[in-house]
Amino acid sequence: MFKKVLIAEDFQDTNQGIADTLRDKLYITAIQEELYCDKAYNRVKFALTQGEPFDLLITDLFFKEDHVERKYTSGLELIQAARGIQPNLKVIINSMEDNPSKINALFKEEGINAYVCKGRNGLMELVKAVQEVYHNRTFVSPEIDLNVSNNVFELEEFDLMILQSLADGLTKKEISERLKKDNISPNSESTIDKRVSKLFDEFGAKNTNHLIAKLIREDKI
Repeated sequence: MFKKVLIAEDFQDTNQGIADTLRDKLYITAIQEELYCDKAYNRVKFALTQGEPFDLLITDLFFKEDHVERKYTSGLELIQAARGIQPNLKVIINSMEDNPSKINALFKEEGINAYVCKGRNGLMELVKAVQEVYHNRTFVSPEIDLNVSNNVFELEEFDLMILQSLADGLTKKEISERLKKDNISPNSESTIDKRVSKLFDEFGAKNTNHLIAKLIREDKI
């Protein structure tokens, strides 16, 4: 079983509940908890410098704003930053988000290892997820149906939001800033770039103007 686990949740009770459950059910003793993404990232970085890296990161997607100034404001940004210095870090997302398309994108684009949807059976599903990930298998909460259309990029609201912003003349950096301001995740510039590139491939577009023109002709936007 995993020896060292980091939990990032912005509610102390949630953090503590997860930690207690992992200790009781899976006998994991080296568990650290953080309420902020920046501090969680710093723990990952420090552990690496000490030669004692974390085996697993469990994080929420959404973190509420407060008076503390932060560089990383979402679980997705934490994952990307942590994987930037520790590419082999296993990741389980534990969140309220239940949109299959968005969850599917997290597996495809971010390479997460498991997704647990918070709910009545959330803690037991999280235990199962940890066990599955330890054995190099993926896990998704049973109520989430990831049997989505292969043409998910055509249908997803998030992509339409990006396209509309591009049509309004915004740069990818400006779109990222708008999404962060509206507390919409994912919102990193690199994620937006990946989504636009995949839309280019999906619709055979040569550039942004060509893509938007094609989608307008097909009544997609």
